[in-house]
Amino acid sequence: MSVEFLLTCFVVVLLPGSGVIYTLAIGLGQGMKASIAAAFGCTLGIVPAALASIVGLAAVLHTSALLFQAIKFIGVVYLLYMAWSILKTDGALSVTGEKSKSGYFRIALNGLMLNILNPKLSLFFLAFLPQFVPAGTQNAALQLTSLAGVFMLMTFVVFVIYGICAALTRDYVIAKPLVLLWMRRLFAGTFSFLAFRLALSEN
Repeated sequence: MSVEFLLTCFVVVLLPGSGVIYTLAIGLGQGMKASIAAAFGCTLGIVPAALASIVGLAAVLHTSALLFQAIKFIGVVYLLYMAWSILKTDGALSVTGEKSKSGYFRIALNGLMLNILNPKLSLFFLAFLPQFVPAGTQNAALQLTSLAGVFMLMTFVVFVIYGICAALTRDYVIAKPLVLLWMRRLFAGTFSFLAFRLALSEN
């Protein structure tokens, strides 16, 4: 496993996508344990995309415009739903003294769905993983699986750190209702922007 692969993974994982935004929102709104559940769900949501790239299903997704558009539409709707949920006073970014507003299973499930309903993730793995498997490698599927596993582990660790950092600011946010209002708007706006960007993406 090359240093280039690890560095590339790290940069990709650090970039603020829907999973990062969701984990930050949960960490801020519901505390450290909830943010770990969010990170776990987002990481688990990578599995279908990784498997698709390994078995070649992502290539089918890439060539089937109808399938891509269908999954993309569902993903856009789900991102907009998350934006609406954050804007609600009792939604995902509900910051109170009680940290367990939503069950951890539901938090993880939302994170899972965010990544499953992102068709670009499968295409990313299709383009990303094979670059780090030397030509002529025997049992390439095993090598790809190993690379995907490292990517997922790094994703989980980085997302947990994001969530913990957000959770540590809870007390400040609870004491500043106006800050919470603008953060809620910021997170909702970010999800809406991600939905808009996904809607404009091409196969």
